[in-house]
Amino acid sequence: MLKYVDSDIVFQEIPDEVTLAVNLSGCPCRCPGCHSKHLWGDIGCELTSASLDRLIDERGRGDITCVALMGGDAHPDEVNALMRHLRVSHPALRTAWYSGRTTLSAEVDVHNFDYIKIGPYLQHLGPLKSSRTNQRMYRITPKGRTDITHRYWRTTLK
Repeated sequence: MLKYVDSDIVFQEIPDEVTLAVNLSGCPCRCPGCHSKHLWGDIGCELTSASLDRLIDERGRGDITCVALMGGDAHPDEVNALMRHLRVSHPALRTAWYSGRTTLSAEVDVHNFDYIKIGPYLQHLGPLKSSRTNQRMYRITPKGRTDITHRYWRTTLK
């Protein structure tokens, strides 16, 4: 069962989106150097389509452009089902998933997502904002997926 710990409106997780980020617990990846170790445990409240709708209504209806599930790798089928629900119930919102896996489960239909981040956090390579990162952020379109990881990298003018 998917459980969420908290949510917040964020501006940097998905490029050009005002995102309701929902932090999911029970992470099986347990990446060394993880900044969210509190999400490793089985804590929080069940995340259902009804509770996700409530979070959208309470946290950002009209203000957000995207909903991102942060984690959920132990239950990719449930992540997929929630995103399918959002496609139907909130068609104006874009959908995103941050997965710590290196590949997507066969239970995931990428067409339920606008963005998918895959890859475990490897401390020596850094997060998405590092040009050395192993993590990848993809923009999903009907034509396929495009790697947009470079959008997180900052350049310094000299």
